[in-house]
Amino acid sequence: MMSEDIVKESGRSGAFIVSAKKRKLQKLSKTAGESILLLIASFVAIVVLFIFYFVAVDAVPYFQLRGFSEFFTSSNWYPADEPGEFGALAIIYGSGMVTLGSTLLSVPMGIAAAICLSDILPFSVRQYAKPVIEMLAAIPSVAFGFFALVIFAPLLQTHGGPILMWAWWVLAAPFLLLAVIVISDLLTAKIEDQNRRQQISLVLLAVFAIGALAFLYWVGSVLQKMEIITGTNALNVSIILSFMSLPTIVSVSEDALQAVGRDMREGSYALGATRAETIVKTVLPAASSGILAAVILGVMRALGETMVVWMASGNSSHIPEPWFNYLEAIRTLTATIAGDMGEADQVTGSARYHVLFAMGLLLLVISFFSNLVSERIVVRQRKILSGQ
Repeated sequence: MMSEDIVKESGRSGAFIVSAKKRKLQKLSKTAGESILLLIASFVAIVVLFIFYFVAVDAVPYFQLRGFSEFFTSSNWYPADEPGEFGALAIIYGSGMVTLGSTLLSVPMGIAAAICLSDILPFSVRQYAKPVIEMLAAIPSVAFGFFALVIFAPLLQTHGGPILMWAWWVLAAPFLLLAVIVISDLLTAKIEDQNRRQQISLVLLAVFAIGALAFLYWVGSVLQKMEIITGTNALNVSIILSFMSLPTIVSVSEDALQAVGRDMREGSYALGATRAETIVKTVLPAASSGILAAVILGVMRALGETMVVWMASGNSSHIPEPWFNYLEAIRTLTATIAGDMGEADQVTGSARYHVLFAMGLLLLVISFFSNLVSERIVVRQRKILSGQ
């Protein structure tokens, strides 16, 4: 009778009464579901920690056997000698050299292309241009390596000067043209008289255009006279790596710029800002965290690439002379690990075996701290934009 009264009472009031047993089962199922979701979400982090652990286990014995001094301060890499020499300074420098070179090429081009896709080109052009750029990411790295070794390296060796000159003109001319337009627009933005603003803007455009052309011609003439002894060098690898990093930088940066939204752009235009001012002072700061993430991803792609640097870098473990000479052969950490692991595996437990894991650990540490720094910068930028 009591249970029937409870059911009737609950039916009149519309309340839903759950027994203590069922409530306990619901709580257990909720806890189990949350634990499973937490495990799935933490799976990637757990995998990364295990990778760190297993690489470190085989890397630490090298430092116990040989110490840190030889690895970080010596350029003598003779692993097959008895006793072997494992100075990795030149190899570390080679990795940093090609990563910096590819970054200097890909980041300006990638961000400029992303700005053009999001704020300058019409949508009808953008919907075809962006998929074409992203198709570069689908090309296997070994195909890039074959192109760099079989086609680009001989061209650099026989016609290096003219190739560098034309590449400079093709890549730098659009960027300098965009810079001239943006700078002249920014310098005349505070002039209220429309006619006077247009006149001064035309004069600045002419002056800056002449200066840009003179700069283009001077650099091009210097590049044309250069002679390249070998086509498998740091410049070859840097150029190819820049094109491999470009799709990631363009795609992620363009998504970040699109995420800013039309309201901020329209608000900037309503306050009297020009398109250049809107892009430079409103859109880019608002999308800076996403653009920084794109740059970090592009840099990590260049740093971790193996096949291209293995095939087209020349694999010479020495620091170029002078130190900024990109026309000499170099050797990188990833190429050394890929090239020497097959031979080192025959003597598992030796210094030659463990030094390769030390190089892998160094790459992991560099990637980890790069991501930490980028995350701190992103958080700081968000606080600045939110007024905190």
